[in-house]
Amino acid sequence: MNPRYACTVKAHPELYDTPELGMDVKSIEHDFKSYYGNHLAQDKGCASGHYLYTSLALTLRDRLFERMKHTKHMYAETKCRQAYYLSMEFLMGRAMGNAALNLGLDESVTIAMNTMGLTFEEMAELEHDAGLGNGGLGRLAACFIDSCATLQLPVTGYGLRYEYGMFQQSISNGNQVEMPDHWLRDGNPWELERPEFTQRVKFGGHTEFHKNANGEMAVYWVDTNDVLAVPYDMPIPGYKNGTVNKLRLWKAAATDEFNLEDFNAGSYTESVACKNEAENISMVLYPNDASENGKELRLRQQYFLASASLQDILDYWVTTHGESFDTFADKNCFQLNDTHPTVAVAELMRLLMDEHGLGWDKAWSIVTKTMAYTNHTLLPEALERWSVNLFSRLLPRVLEIIYEINARFLSEVARRWPGDKERLARLSIIEEGHHQNVRMAHLAIVGSFSVNGVAALHSELLQKGLFNDFYQLWPEKFNNKTNGVTQRRWMAWCNPRLRVLINKTIGEDWITDLSQLSQLAAYADKAPFQKKWIQAKRDNKQRLADLVQKSCGVTFNTDALFDIQVKRIHEYKRQLLNVLHVIHLYDRIKRGDTDGLVKRCVLFGGKAAPGYAMAKDIIKLINNVASVVNNDPDIGDWLKVVFLPNYQVSAMEVICPAADLSEQISTAGKEASGTGNMKFMMNGAITIGTLDGANIEIREEVGDDNFFLFGLTEDEVDEQRLSYNPRAVIAQDPDLKRVVSLLEGGHFNQFEPNRFDNIINGFTSHNDPWMTIADFRSYVDAQHNAGLAYQDKSRWTKMSILNSAHSGKFSTDRTMEEYNNEIWKLDKISPRLS
Repeated sequence: MNPRYACTVKAHPELYDTPELGMDVKSIEHDFKSYYGNHLAQDKGCASGHYLYTSLALTLRDRLFERMKHTKHMYAETKCRQAYYLSMEFLMGRAMGNAALNLGLDESVTIAMNTMGLTFEEMAELEHDAGLGNGGLGRLAACFIDSCATLQLPVTGYGLRYEYGMFQQSISNGNQVEMPDHWLRDGNPWELERPEFTQRVKFGGHTEFHKNANGEMAVYWVDTNDVLAVPYDMPIPGYKNGTVNKLRLWKAAATDEFNLEDFNAGSYTESVACKNEAENISMVLYPNDASENGKELRLRQQYFLASASLQDILDYWVTTHGESFDTFADKNCFQLNDTHPTVAVAELMRLLMDEHGLGWDKAWSIVTKTMAYTNHTLLPEALERWSVNLFSRLLPRVLEIIYEINARFLSEVARRWPGDKERLARLSIIEEGHHQNVRMAHLAIVGSFSVNGVAALHSELLQKGLFNDFYQLWPEKFNNKTNGVTQRRWMAWCNPRLRVLINKTIGEDWITDLSQLSQLAAYADKAPFQKKWIQAKRDNKQRLADLVQKSCGVTFNTDALFDIQVKRIHEYKRQLLNVLHVIHLYDRIKRGDTDGLVKRCVLFGGKAAPGYAMAKDIIKLINNVASVVNNDPDIGDWLKVVFLPNYQVSAMEVICPAADLSEQISTAGKEASGTGNMKFMMNGAITIGTLDGANIEIREEVGDDNFFLFGLTEDEVDEQRLSYNPRAVIAQDPDLKRVVSLLEGGHFNQFEPNRFDNIINGFTSHNDPWMTIADFRSYVDAQHNAGLAYQDKSRWTKMSILNSAHSGKFSTDRTMEEYNNEIWKLDKISPRLS
């Protein structure tokens, strides 16, 4: 603990005997006015939206912190086993609406604001999206900790407090333009700085061996360049149950922010160099790692998160249990969210041995009983690998420990498979070659007692393919935990029209038990209920149409089929296949071939990584195609296409309630799970998709008749890859041939010659790993069937209702129950305050 904040005076008990905060309308109104007029010193002459929003945020935050304190005390009193969720991303979105909902205050807040001539909805819209994540990985982490609080599981999240999010995206001449996302520019009223728990994280230096006070040889990591990790806590409320867990985010700070000697000598830049270098660690989410400097910063971020978090947990243990770690593994569990934080395996070894004096065997026993690893990818290139040279310069002591872990592990492998040098090379944590690398996923598997995938197919493919050697060695470690999403944000909050309808029909229990939605199946073909369902969907579509008009200047007809694909832009997610279908529809309409077509509004959204040229080219193609389609009078209302800029959580809260058709069209065997598919399903969208990721389980739940399936299976992709000839496929399909001809003829880039040659060369190559052309005909046919189904309103509405009714499996409440029952084994703890 920072000595500045050490307890020096014993506080009087009365100090802690604070009255409970009121949850009624008058209490909310009183506290809001107090914050606005006194704390923020506003008066009649100022009605700034920022100060109004901040006043309400602080009013709600008080009630969250009140419950967070009670929750913490109950965990301490019961001495319960706890879990810690380490993730580089927590894509939280806006906090205000979720806080009010989970506190049970949404109605009271609405009334309180109305009495003062304000609206709660407008206040919530003033909040910036928290820039703490990028895509599905971060949003999943946010859903997980929401469900843990609702299930009353003692789980703490650990992440980084990024000053800037990934980036704000705008579109200029069809191209993605990246701008800084300074989401903290107006402060963050939902967080609380906790400087008393600041940690010191080491980088650089070297190791020395000396005898310790007991006369034993010990390792000392010396001459290091240290960085301070300052914690900020954000409350994570459960749904109306009094539990508020904690998300602790680390900000990097210099040990010596200002060098007065350099400043007085006129070296102004050098005087703050240490401060700037330290703060870079938590400055930006996912710095571009195309350069060596970028790679070093990424590794610094990952180690900073792991070391600060583990030190924090160990400090609390020593404070409450002393230096005995005999029961540490019985009381603690660490869940590593993907490969980014897996250096925690070696860092926990370092802390236990070097800082707390444990021997190797005892430390390793603790590590391998407390670490659990979740893998989120089937793409080998997406697994973290760090050069040994970089590791040795930045984290020399940690690398020594990794070498020792690897040596002991390879001895075990050699005993199991004597003389199998190829297997030893495949399994080794250190990848040999011209440049040695540390394979972080291998470190995670070796050091963890549980390794899980995030969908049934994904977990199966990990065991059969990517990690097969490890699976043969330790089959008992591997398991599946199919992802989910929280229905509280992704239905109850973001779709109030549907929430009201469902509550009136089956009650409110579904908000904490999504399986209750199965009761809706009995109403799926009842005309009165269908009419109300259609109206709720139409209202939501109008809300999205307003957003599209405001952001893109394009008018969406709410009677049209809303065809949505929003997700990170990546070749394997195949936004390109969707664009090819749009061009196919454009070609048909232009030729007057509209038989069986339905009016359709196609919406794309998502960000491409700044260094991912092909993904950015695909964004450009989408926008060029959209420009041609939307400005052609022959097309009219038959087809509208937009790329919605700066896709983020708050945008998805408008998009998913309005979607009719959910595009989940990745190449089979490439998507780990997907969670957007689940959000759309819950809100009544019908999926068009391949047998990939969680699509398989969605189709199993909802049935073949309520899912538009297309494309090659994972096995068929592998079979066809060797003889794949996309040019031959194009030649045999007249529709596809016309689409490719429009692209090759420059129809969508008439003033930008050769602009899309890279895209064309990619999907026409026999080496195209995404097999886009192979699935075109099947995709077009499935899209045609979707259009026909949409024209039968009763049939489509029934399909929509059944998708919601059968979405119960895809709640993170179910996912977290499985994590807890099979991995964490925590007791549920109920605080006294509700």
